[in-house]
Amino acid sequence: MNKHLLSTLALALTLTTGSAVAQGKMKTKSDDEKAKTKEDGMTTKTKMADDGKSKIKGKSKDGAKIKATTKPREGADMKDMTMTTGAGVMVGGAMMTPDKDIVDNAVNSTDHTTLVAAVKAAGLVETLKSAGPFTVFAPTNAAFEKLPAGTVTTLVMPENKQKLTTILTYHVVPGRLLAADLKDGQTLTTVEGETLTVHRNGNMVMIHDAKGGMANVTTADAVSKNGVTHVIDTVLMPTK
Repeated sequence: MNKHLLSTLALALTLTTGSAVAQGKMKTKSDDEKAKTKEDGMTTKTKMADDGKSKIKGKSKDGAKIKATTKPREGADMKDMTMTTGAGVMVGGAMMTPDKDIVDNAVNSTDHTTLVAAVKAAGLVETLKSAGPFTVFAPTNAAFEKLPAGTVTTLVMPENKQKLTTILTYHVVPGRLLAADLKDGQTLTTVEGETLTVHRNGNMVMIHDAKGGMANVTTADAVSKNGVTHVIDTVLMPTK
């Protein structure tokens, strides 16, 4: 299946996701890798990769947006193409959506500017943008403010990079664990190597660290394309 045919199919899938397809004049510009279509105020852009994957973005004149990806399975035709769209979870004034990776979602949250800065200082951006999947317990800015005065400033200094990395990777668990997967008494082995313990009280999920501290999950199941993030109200501390 060549790129031109895949571009046509991707555009057809995008146009059918709306409640109705507007009738009117349509203009299309395309080349081997990109296509742009305008129809009655709806602008749709499609970008085709060499492996057959396509990324689609659409915006209507009233500001409504759509994002989607299509991925043809090996040796398959249109009926075997999959399309993923969907809403996300609101965190820090921004929508965390499953079409973005963990980092790209986190940078949009005004509640996680300290965490994002720490991840950058520790050199963990590429790790958390990789395929994963990962489960991240993400402390808010307010959670970091609970630490003794000057702690964050000290941790992000270059000479303390290893300590910072240890703390941050203690908040990351391999695999994709939604809130429904977290059971009372469950032990989670972190990327850092030490464990966290889950406690539940009905729908309330609490995470206990190795030093006896406890964090509450305040927003659960912010799904990204390479994992899931649970917002917590306290920084978890390993023994190291």
